Amino acid sequence: MIKTITGGVCAPMGFRAAGIHCGVRKNKSKRDLALIVSDTMCSAAAVYTTNLVKGAPIAVTKANIADGRAQAVICNSGNANTCNADGVEVAEKMCALVTEKTGIPATDVVVASTGVIGQPLDIRPIADGMDALVADLSTDGSQHAAEAIMTTDVAMKEIAVEFTVGGKTCKMGGIAKGSGMIHPNLATMLVFITTDAAISPEMLNTLLKADVQDSFNMVSIDGDTSTNDTVAVLANGMAGNALITEDGEDCRAFAEALAAVTTYLCRCIAKDGEGASKLLECRVTGAKDKAAAKATAKAVVCSSLTKAAMFGADANWGRVLCAIGYSGADVDVNKIDLKFVSCKGEVLVCKDGAGVPFSEEIAKEILLEDEIVIDVSLNDGTEAAAAFGCDLTYDYVKINGDYRT
Repeated sequence: MIKTITGGVCAPMGFRAAGIHCGVRKNKSKRDLALIVSDTMCSAAAVYTTNLVKGAPIAVTKANIADGRAQAVICNSGNANTCNADGVEVAEKMCALVTEKTGIPATDVVVASTGVIGQPLDIRPIADGMDALVADLSTDGSQHAAEAIMTTDVAMKEIAVEFTVGGKTCKMGGIAKGSGMIHPNLATMLVFITTDAAISPEMLNTLLKADVQDSFNMVSIDGDTSTNDTVAVLANGMAGNALITEDGEDCRAFAEALAAVTTYLCRCIAKDGEGASKLLECRVTGAKDKAAAKATAKAVVCSSLTKAAMFGADANWGRVLCAIGYSGADVDVNKIDLKFVSCKGEVLVCKDGAGVPFSEEIAKEILLEDEIVIDVSLNDGTEAAAAFGCDLTYDYVKINGDYRT
């Protein structure tokens, strides 16, 4: 059984976190430097953006956790440290600063950056802020760290759960940032997850790669794949369970907890899409295979026309079928049923691929809510999938029209 608890990345035993304003960002009211540390060495795994243009911190992090070990995470916001001639050097200096102030080896640090691309990242404010950052470390510091990694995010994204592995109580926590430039492939945004469960680096890597296919890879805000996307997990084993090294009951319990954390953060990210006013979830059932279910769900939440219709609370269901039609999924369009669902109820708008009479007034009332489910039944098999997105509003263009200013 999985229980939601408080504490974020500091909920697991042995983790502390901090977040301060150091001066990377001009706005002094916004935190811009985060640190997460474990009391002991951790098994570590991460997945990254597939964009050919990658932030320099990704190269450094890949090298640092190639041995499957890490003990700290440092991350700045306000500057992506991407497309800079000295980017790797700066990222390595950030790791070295962690060593200088905590004693944790630089080669055991996950480093990340987020913000504007193509502007040099000055290491001086980060170096000047390290004493304050380390002093801020505490078992109550998850929220400060979560705030420090935000860019255009409006809402802080944090979760923690408690679960049982081999009779031992374990905890897992996560923080995330992500609001725009989100259309991931193999990873997404910035997500840092901690756990006190004991698991081998190899099994952690396997479970993380499997999880993101059904969680973060099923989120889309705007169709743009970022340059800095990273999802990293640190497991320090302090809960005392027998080391998870292979498939079995303990492994499945860990995977279930990981899915609970990642799915929650997915929903947070989608709901906080730049300019968004509504969370959209497309639930697909009755697909021939998993690939068809996923392709269908993702096409619907990625459709700009569908997103715009949801913003206007317009039950323009033809846009959903249009998206399914170009998704590339193997579907029989003459079998599709479609409903719009919210806390105000549900309305069937399409049956067997054709429109059915429905009340526009009731449909609008349903679609005026801030969480909408687009329920698609393909009626052609047993597989299912869900994808997460948001509506497309005027504010999205405004935010990205003056992002650098």
